[in-house]
Order: sequence, then structure tokens, then C-alpha cells
Amino acid sequence: MPVDYKGGEHSKPVIRSFIASLVRLHYKAMLIQKISIASFYKNSTDMIFYFSGTGNSAWVARQLAEGQNEELLSIAMEIDRNKAYKLKEGEKVGFVFPVYAWGPPKIVLRFIHQLKLDKPGYLFFVCTCGDDTGRTAQIFSSAVTRKGWQCVAGYSVTMPNTYVSLPGFDVDDKDIETQKVQNAVARVRFINEEITSRAQMKQYNCHEGALPFTKSYLLRPLFNAFLMSPKPFHATEACIGCKKCEKVCPVGNITVTDRPVWGGNCTQCLACYHVCPVHAVEYGKMTGKKGQYKGRLLKDL
Repeated sequence: MPVDYKGGEHSKPVIRSFIASLVRLHYKAMLIQKISIASFYKNSTDMIFYFSGTGNSAWVARQLAEGQNEELLSIAMEIDRNKAYKLKEGEKVGFVFPVYAWGPPKIVLRFIHQLKLDKPGYLFFVCTCGDDTGRTAQIFSSAVTRKGWQCVAGYSVTMPNTYVSLPGFDVDDKDIETQKVQNAVARVRFINEEITSRAQMKQYNCHEGALPFTKSYLLRPLFNAFLMSPKPFHATEACIGCKKCEKVCPVGNITVTDRPVWGGNCTQCLACYHVCPVHAVEYGKMTGKKGQYKGRLLKDL
């Protein structure tokens, strides 16, 4: 005998109450999940060490740190702290730096040599360059291998040229600079996705360019031996004593009284040259008629 169910209208408040309870539980679960994630990242020691002169590598490092929820640490500030860094099992460590003379800056290699760090669960690097990297990846990989670590992923990001200290080298014109920055935005987005998935590679994803071995293992030592001296740096009479060059130097190598004076601890990053508002900083006779890179497009990103 069929049952005549007559509770339809009376059951609606119960159903609405049940659905409301489910919704509340759902949002409560989401809140707990968000708190747990936030707590995880707060307690996480994933970190990115970076070095930057004119700002290109600093910009890349910030994008990666935000994308990976990693702590961002300046190599220039950390190198003299003699600090030991603790990692939890499986945590990531990244290095971001510019390419100087087809290799990592000496300050980066020195930092790695003295770095006290637990073995990372995932180690990667990103280098920025104006054109090509040479064998920068191999030099970096060898440095971390000597520490007992393994670099499993590496990338290059082409950014606006900043090297102006030799004949034939100058900043990019504005159209090329704009295109490089636009490409860099997409490139960094791709790298963030790769690192999130903990991509591992047999061959690093870097633009080595032509004759990479010659550039990194034959020309680079000559650059470091003969073209890294700060002695040619000087300020012209146009100097206004604003001290911007002193403030921007990542290694504290410049002091300004009336005019800037360069010490012996120079990385040749050229930040002092590019930041000068009156183009008063020169490197010998090489830079008088050359352009400056202000990172103008990066400021808007």
C-alpha cells in the first residue's frame, strides 16, 4: 500500500537549514585550510638568495619569492653574517643572480663557498643576462656540487643590457628594452610554474649563445683579471653630491664626501653609473656618451 507523503512544505525549512549547515561547514573548512597554508609558509624556511646590481635580478627574485612563498635574502647583506641556515626536509632553495662576463658574480661564488646550509630538498638557480650566459650554469653547478648539493633546475632570463664598460657595449634602445621586459614577464611566469612542480632537468634551460666554452673559460678569467678594477671609476664636475651611488652600491664600496670615492671591493655591477641622475659617474673614457639603464619598466610591474 503506497504511503501518502505529505511533509513536503514542512520539510523545506529543514532542508534549507541542512544546506546552510553544509555551507557553514564548507567555509569553515576553507578557513582552516587557509590558516594551515598560511601557517605552513610562515614556518617554512624555503628561501631564495639573490644578488643584484642594477635591479634586474632583484625584480626576478621578488617575482619568484612571491610565486613560491619563499623567504627572500640578499647575498650582499648575508655574506658577512656567518649565519647557519636551517631547512626542513624537502624544502626548496633558489639562487638568483646576474651573469657577469659569462659566469656568476664572484660574490655569489664566494657566498656559496662559505654558506652553512642543510642539504636542500630542491635546489635551483635563475640567472639574468643581457644576451647570453655562456657556461654560467656549469660554473654554478660545480660550485654547489663541491658543497655536496645537487642543482636540479636552472634557467636564464634575458633582460635589458646594462654593461657599458668596454667599446661596443651599450644599453639597449627603448624598443628592445621594452620587448625584453615583456618577454621576461612571461619567462618568469613559466619558471614559477616549473619550480612549483619541482621540475628536474638533465640540461639547464639557459641561453648559452655562441662559443660558450670560450667565453666562460677563456675570456672570463681575462675579464676578472684585467677588467674588474674600480680604478677607472670617477665622477665628473657634473656631480651634485647626492650620494645615490653610495646608497645603491650593493657591497658598500663607495663613499661620498664632496664626490664619490671607490674602494677596492667592486663587483662591476655598474649600479653607480646607471643610478646617477646627472650622468656624472664614468668608467675611464668608455662611458661618456653611452646610455643609462633606469629599470623604468620594471617599476610599473
